[in-house]
Amino acid sequence: MHEPNRIRCLIIDDEPPAREIIRRYLEQVPTLQLAGECANAMQAFALLRQEPVDLMFLDIRMPQLNGNDFLKTLKNPPKVIFTTAYPEYAVEGYELDVLDYLVKPIQFERFLRAVNKVYQQTPARQEPVEEKKSESFVYFRADRKMIKVMLQDIFYIESMKDYVKIFTANGMIITKQSISSVEAMLPEKDFIRSHRSYIVSARHIKSFTSDLIEINNMEIPIGKLFRNEVMKNLG
Repeated sequence: MHEPNRIRCLIIDDEPPAREIIRRYLEQVPTLQLAGECANAMQAFALLRQEPVDLMFLDIRMPQLNGNDFLKTLKNPPKVIFTTAYPEYAVEGYELDVLDYLVKPIQFERFLRAVNKVYQQTPARQEPVEEKKSESFVYFRADRKMIKVMLQDIFYIESMKDYVKIFTANGMIITKQSISSVEAMLPEKDFIRSHRSYIVSARHIKSFTSDLIEINNMEIPIGKLFRNEVMKNLG
């Protein structure tokens, strides 16, 4: 069943351990749903005729038909993230307009950054830039449900060990997630990592010094390791 607000994903890879890694990563992201797994392009052809798929994790070097050639045969392909141990294939992959290119072994945070590009893509419509921004959102799991949070409503994010607090215009949300994984979900141009424990929304900054950022009457520290990058983004 296609659950609403979830991205249906297809894993295509001839190596079972590689499929297992992607499957395990998918299970950790509540907005992603596994639609199926295939060991080769022929199996993928059959599944795509039967199941709706929004995103494919596609290996390139496979027997019979490689990932590049398989993608070229699809008239209306889903969004694609290539997964491969061979970075030399990246150029051709981007010529096929894929979202991202993950080189094995794939780290979870790099996986999240690639997935986030699915949400960052918007239909090509003639509308004001401000309107597009207002439609941007992410989902966080809290209180046994998925909570939709508009990016423009986020003030700042604070880490507390295995959890993070998301402070928004509608209150605070606590979710079991690392701050690095949350950072990977957010557009870099709109959010700034100011400290190992804090991410701030650039649009809500009232003032700043070399040590502190003021947001919503709250002073957020700027860590020494992050200072140069923060000043560059705010300058």
